[in-house]
Amino acid sequence: MFYLGSTELIIVLVIIILLFGAGRIGKIAGEFDGALKSFREGLGEKKDEDRKKHQ
Repeated sequence: MFYLGSTELIIVLVIIILLFGAGRIGKIAGEFDGALKSFREGLGEKKDEDRKKHQ
């Protein structure tokens, strides 16, 4: 089985930061956060529509 310890994860993160740069990673994380918020809002709207249909 494949297992990554804390040392290996830190090494991978350092390599990623060196390849992409800290600014770019922050931008990607911000875009990912925005996508998650939109997804959650979409799920909430879908649940509201389902509730209205069943009333």
